[in-house]
Amino acid sequence: MPKPFDARPWAPSRRLLMACAVLFATVSFDAVAAPLTLPEALTRAAAYDPSLPAGAARVQAAEAGVRQAGVRPNPILGADLENFAGSGDIGLADRSEATLYYEQTWERGGKREARVDVARAELALARGRAVVRALDLMAEVQSAWVEALAAQAQVAVAEERLAVARRLEGEVERRVRAARDPLFSGERARTATAQARIDRDQALAAAEQARRLLASYWGGEPGFELNTSALEAATAWTHGQFGETPDLRLLATERDLSQARIAVERARAVQDPRWRAGLRHFGQSNDVAVIIGGSIPLGRNDTNRGGIERAQAERTAADADLAAARTEREREIARIAARREATLAEVARSDAEVVPSAARAVTLVRDGFNRGGGAFTYLEVAEAQRAVIEARSRRIELLKRFHLDGVRLDRLTGRHAALLSSAETR
Repeated sequence: MPKPFDARPWAPSRRLLMACAVLFATVSFDAVAAPLTLPEALTRAAAYDPSLPAGAARVQAAEAGVRQAGVRPNPILGADLENFAGSGDIGLADRSEATLYYEQTWERGGKREARVDVARAELALARGRAVVRALDLMAEVQSAWVEALAAQAQVAVAEERLAVARRLEGEVERRVRAARDPLFSGERARTATAQARIDRDQALAAAEQARRLLASYWGGEPGFELNTSALEAATAWTHGQFGETPDLRLLATERDLSQARIAVERARAVQDPRWRAGLRHFGQSNDVAVIIGGSIPLGRNDTNRGGIERAQAERTAADADLAAARTEREREIARIAARREATLAEVARSDAEVVPSAARAVTLVRDGFNRGGGAFTYLEVAEAQRAVIEARSRRIELLKRFHLDGVRLDRLTGRHAALLSSAETR
């Protein structure tokens, strides 16, 4: 059986906020100016997470529930006044009897222990949900970071396209002035340059928007730098044993909670006796006597059988959910890992075949175009240049897809759970 979720719990707390504040306060200006890394982005987002107070409040509520579950039933202090009014001799005041008693319920069947176990499982569940919620946030931030990297890399491609278009426009203009090419060739070149400029501006706007979205996770501004070489850090996935991730531990905690509720329902089937002790005063003789009594439900009709069966069915469902989640996780990990391998293979083939071939084609066409003689036209030069640009843009998209798949793998394996724990420890 997996360990309870709260064996080493992580819960949103002020310590995490203070640790992150101290961490950022000690960073030098040079470090701030350095390109933003993924761990830095995740740490900032974890500290800024607006759901932290809600998660902390839920954990506090569950902790209060644990304290309350261990409380014993309150005793009862009561009084009875008998024979103070009636017919005949009973109506005489000196015939009245007054009883002052103390009554206590005796819980049997382990009710209090069962309640405490349920409350502790609910506390572990609250902590586990906080961790899962934090990991979901980490996955969002990591995806935004990858998108920002890819958008920034596309800016470089767009800049290169614009530079090529401008250079080609200048060459065509010289050929048009020398009457080696018709006038419409110059117009085409200027049109291509204008379109390349628009594409560059759109790429810059997209990169700005991607950085702004990323910065919104910690309430910052998009004025940070990104090192696009991180996109090149693409290695094959190594499938290993990852144990119980926070998501699976959360399901295991729900199963433990269902098991604890079975114990509660079984304890409710055990009847609780009540005992009392007190003093009785007899008005006629002014004497005092000690009384002792008690009662216990017979348990003839309500044996809580339905409650027990419901709790057992919920435990069975929790077991099935946990088993299905483990199977689905392994299946999805294998599927994503295979897709990442295929993406890496395509990138490798593009680097080895497509990009070099397209670059050689550009060189050959440009050489022929510059020599003149009508061997190559402007359109052929532009087409060769476009093939190179598209190959490089396609490569960036492949790397982005590879890393976005990596985000999902990190989420499935709970990779950043250690980052959350270390942030709270600091």
